[in-house]
This record gives sequence, C-alpha cells and structure tokens, in this order.
Amino acid sequence: MEKQPIIEFKDVKKEYLLYKNEKQRFKAIFTKNKGVKRHSALKGVSFKIYPGESVGIIGKNGAGKSTILKMITGVSFPTDGEVTVRGKVAALLELTAGFSQDMTGMENIYLKGYLLGLSDSEIKEIEPNIIEFADLGEYIDQPVRTYSSGMKMRLGFAININIRPDILVVDEALSVGDAEFKKKCRQKINELIKSGVTVLFVSHSKDAIAETCSRAIFLKDGKVKVDGTVEEAFAEYSKK
Repeated sequence: MEKQPIIEFKDVKKEYLLYKNEKQRFKAIFTKNKGVKRHSALKGVSFKIYPGESVGIIGKNGAGKSTILKMITGVSFPTDGEVTVRGKVAALLELTAGFSQDMTGMENIYLKGYLLGLSDSEIKEIEPNIIEFADLGEYIDQPVRTYSSGMKMRLGFAININIRPDILVVDEALSVGDAEFKKKCRQKINELIKSGVTVLFVSHSKDAIAETCSRAIFLKDGKVKVDGTVEEAFAEYSKK
C-alpha cells in the first residue's frame, strides 16, 4: 500500500486580481471585478511530498515559489484545485509575524504558541529550549518593541524551530543575526532533517539545495517544469 503524502497539490491554480488603486478595488465590489487585470501565479501545479523527504523548490522570481509556500502554511488558498497538508508546519519565513509589540518576549512565546495551535502544557514544555536558543538574556522579559529587528528574528526562529513540526519550510534568504547564530540555526535545521521531519527548502543555490535535499522541484511561469533529482532540476533551471 502506498504511503500517504504529507503534502499534496492537485492541479492547483492561483489567480490574483491586480487593482490599479483603491478606487478600482471599491468599484469592483459592485461590478464583480469586471475589467480588473488578473495574474495567474500558478497554472495547474501537481506534486506529492512524502514524510521525511527533503525537497528543494527552485525558480526565478515570479515563478510561483512564494505562492506555494503560502498555501502550505495556510496563509493563502487556491483559486482552483486541491492542497492537502497533513501535519504541523513550522515556517522559517515571516519570523516576526504575530508578535505583539507591547508584550514581553516571554509573553510572545505563549502568544505565538497559541497561534501555532499549541496548548499551555506544550508551550511550557518547550519554553526553556526557546529561551536558551534565542539567547536574549534579560531582554526576554522586556517588551518586544524595545528589540532590534535581529532580536525579534532570533526569538521568532527559536519559537518556530522548537515547536516539533512535522513539516519545516525554510527560505534561504533567512537572516537571523550574526554568523555564530546562523551556524546554530543551520545545525538545528540539520538535526530536524535527521530526525525525519519533512523539509521544503527554497533557494537559488545548487550547493545549498544539494547539501540538504535529494529532490528538487523547478517552477517556471507558474508550472512544474521538472520534479526530479537536484541535478536534473538545476540543469533545466540553468538553461537560458
């Protein structure tokens, strides 16, 4: 019997409406978007990812990578087709999203935990690991509005990486402070991969993808151009 995929896209299409201005957006309410320019971000994307796989997603800007990630994390929904995600997702993308600026770092651990669907007992269990990993010292009890952008990202990363996800979504562009902390983050990601967590890694770097993944999906103009080995995907990606 075939193993059930942890992520599945079936003929997924995503269309965005491009309003010229707020006046057109308001008018569209009454005209059912007549005359509004449309952009197809995804044009019938299908793939399956199985538990424990590490898959790279590559493609030039505008290929549809961000749209796919937003659907996996539940931020966006398809215009047509089906997206199925079976498991808890930790997304190392918008790390500071969901923080309350007036709450302390400690209070935000619980707030973010609730937003990620954790119970009080689950948050309390991982709280020491988050505090240790973020390494913010006494600032953990200060309002987040007093944090630098780097400190906010450290806290966000520490929370997301410690929620024991089934699926980890990583963006290569992630920047979380100094070189030592980046090394610490990379080690933690590798630990999760070894533990059997399913990983989606978005990058333009063949070396970075090859180091982490055995499979890659190359997107071009909203379609899957190649779904195969890292070598096969980058061979096509490199063509002019």
